[in-house]
Amino acid sequence: MSNSIISEGHTTSEAIEKGLKILNTTREKVEIKVLEEEKRSFFSILEPRIVKVEMKLKENINNIDEEETISEEEIKKVEEGIKKFLYDIFGKMKINNFKFNMFYKNEYINVTLEGENVNHLIGYRGETLNAIQTIISSYVSTKLHSKVKVVMDINSYKEKRRVVLEDLAVKMANKVVKTGKNVTLEPMQPYERKIIHSKLQNNNKVRTHSIGENQNRRVVIELK
Repeated sequence: MSNSIISEGHTTSEAIEKGLKILNTTREKVEIKVLEEEKRSFFSILEPRIVKVEMKLKENINNIDEEETISEEEIKKVEEGIKKFLYDIFGKMKINNFKFNMFYKNEYINVTLEGENVNHLIGYRGETLNAIQTIISSYVSTKLHSKVKVVMDINSYKEKRRVVLEDLAVKMANKVVKTGKNVTLEPMQPYERKIIHSKLQNNNKVRTHSIGENQNRRVVIELK
């Protein structure tokens, strides 16, 4: 299949969503250009308009494995920086009796925090946890001047959430097959949407794609 297509719809959003399905990708991975808007019939102003968009896969999507390798020295420097940063901010928050581990895998430093009085740092659906992760990532980028990415978990919340989301994915996929109707899930964090997509990517009866913007982005499950 070509990595560039022209998609049509009654609105720009509809044209884009159709194109994403054809390319089997997500919006952030394509370049979009609105080409034209036209009427189906010159003689009837009541005919719905047609919007055409050109959609092309971004070139760097296929070069993820070619990114610069992170040295062991830099990884160690970042881990020490994160360790100091966490002790500083948790000390100011008067959070005690906690421990954390770090390990580097697939270009990410995984930070796992454990303790009896840290669950409140998870927040509703992991919102506070994700905010802390964002702060640490910003610290690594701006203060340590590193491109290393950071993933954080607290008391295995994300692992437990993964199990819940995988069960949800299977349940909703079965519902789609049974009813023949699409299911749109609630808005989720990017890593949560990825869990749904990954769980159903080899399902021979349904497929998934994402719709919406920013915090309202959600997964749609539909029949193939």
